[in-house]
Amino acid sequence: MKAAILIDGGYFLKRLGSVRRDIDMLDAKAVDTAIGQLVDSHLKQLNHVEKAKNHYSLLYRCFFYDALPYMQKAHLPVSKRGFDYAKSDQAQFRLALFDRLRRRANFAVRLGQVRLERSWILSEEAQKAILNGTRQPADLTDADFYPGLRQKAVDMRIGVDIASISLKRQADTIILIAGDSDFVPASKLARREGVRIVLDPMWQSVEASLFEHIDALRSGFARPGAAAAANPVPSDPAE
Repeated sequence: MKAAILIDGGYFLKRLGSVRRDIDMLDAKAVDTAIGQLVDSHLKQLNHVEKAKNHYSLLYRCFFYDALPYMQKAHLPVSKRGFDYAKSDQAQFRLALFDRLRRRANFAVRLGQVRLERSWILSEEAQKAILNGTRQPADLTDADFYPGLRQKAVDMRIGVDIASISLKRQADTIILIAGDSDFVPASKLARREGVRIVLDPMWQSVEASLFEHIDALRSGFARPGAAAAANPVPSDPAE
């Protein structure tokens, strides 16, 4: 048996702070280590059945999907102070993380793009405050806005790789770290080709309709807020 592990990077980073509160979410080294632990955990679970001498022999390849950070300069919406996205903590963290992941054996980093669709968007909280009269437009600050950035071509890359791996029979099992239904069309194709789809939503609740498009649901991390020994990962019903 060979397994491919596909990680939706944006989703993973949003959930990691909830399931691993010990990790500094701007520390690329710590997050890289957590990714390695997640991969190791899933391969060990597969090895309960395969009984390989080295559980890493079950790995075809890991894929991490995200987008290159937006690297342009801009001006803040209220103060008009100059701002360089490339120097932001998030941009520096993402670039450092991608560099670390590329150095991992059997690991591929698939990157889309981040585009500026709208310059600045007023937060929902600020909109409500203005509409109910508790704040005036003149009271708004830079903190009431967020940039209109959007990832492009990330979900497409996940779908293409699921299809390619399945049609080329490069893996018998695809472990997908994700939480939405965007992968369903590709998942259907994979299952028709005889590939097992294992979903790890990192303890996030998923829509009931997703269960008909996967073969197992389990997590590589212990349940948040509990010791790993007291909260083992969910068992795979197929095993």
